[in-house]
Amino acid sequence: MANRVPSLVWYIGGSAFFLVVVSLLIMGLAGFFHPKIGQAEDGVPAAAVRALGERAAVEAHLVSVPVVETAVGTISAVHETTIAAKILARITEVNFSAGEQVKKGAVLVRLDDADLRARLEQAEAALASAAAARDQAQVEFDRINQLYQAQNAAKIEVERAETVLKTASSELQRSQQLKQEIAAILEYATIRSPIDGVVVDKLAEVGDTATPGLPLLKMYDDTRMQLIASVRESLTQRLSVGQDIQVRIDALGKTCTGSVREIVPAATTASRAFTVKVSGPCPPGLYTGMFGRLLIPLDPEEVLVIPEAAIDRIGQVHLVDVVEQVGEQLTLSRRSVQLGRVFEDGQAEILSGLMPGERVALPSGGGR
Repeated sequence: MANRVPSLVWYIGGSAFFLVVVSLLIMGLAGFFHPKIGQAEDGVPAAAVRALGERAAVEAHLVSVPVVETAVGTISAVHETTIAAKILARITEVNFSAGEQVKKGAVLVRLDDADLRARLEQAEAALASAAAARDQAQVEFDRINQLYQAQNAAKIEVERAETVLKTASSELQRSQQLKQEIAAILEYATIRSPIDGVVVDKLAEVGDTATPGLPLLKMYDDTRMQLIASVRESLTQRLSVGQDIQVRIDALGKTCTGSVREIVPAATTASRAFTVKVSGPCPPGLYTGMFGRLLIPLDPEEVLVIPEAAIDRIGQVHLVDVVEQVGEQLTLSRRSVQLGRVFEDGQAEILSGLMPGERVALPSGGGR
């Protein structure tokens, strides 16, 4: 028992000594025993106080900037059309593929029209026969009528000749209408473009059977595009038909000006949003289905700005040199600020860290 007491004392003492040494080492590494920044007479850290020197200073000031709210939408064509056949026939030609430009009236698709041409020839032959029959009936009627006027024919004979003439004339008219009908159906075998535009998709190939109503091609007028956006009801009140408004196309990195063409007077139940259609001048390279933003103007707001050149970026921290009056000397103190938007004129929005009227120094030479 007597031998165990000194061992316990040495163990406790050694542990305590080890903890003290480790603590002093940590404090030394942390700079506890050495001041990092000297203090000026007024209590301001000496290293943070610098003279303004030859650097220019600008004042943080409030400016009025426009505010916009965005509504997302999809680009589509004002005029889109789906090309389909009106008759059942085999496809013999498909002259355009997806992406090709098409002029109005150009032949898009041809169908097999051999049977229609045969029917047209039959109708033309029937028309010629009907015309001959009508001419013969007219000659017979004139002859009988002259005899009747000379009292050499009975009235019943005149009436009978007149009936034959009317029947022949009706048959001639029916043959003419039949020929026109078949000729019109024959035109359906040649499918032409109804607009100037571009083919979006080709849905049929040569040898396929065209069925009435079944799409063969899809195309749209690429010179008249529109943005269809869903706008919440509170913002719809700021829009009116005919109003000029800006549209942002992110994929192209461009903004174009359009006109509100239509505001659908019904909101969707789920989102309480209205469908707004904006059309107008658009940059080249715009295609249906692309993403776009409708920039809806709101009331302007005042923001605090300074030149972007006055801001020093260190990682994620934004710093400025604030000009302060210390006695008769102008000095600089570094201050962290929260940066907002950067505008096209080189001004940067300051969300916090500065007050209106405070001055900040520009880099030497007036910029970076």
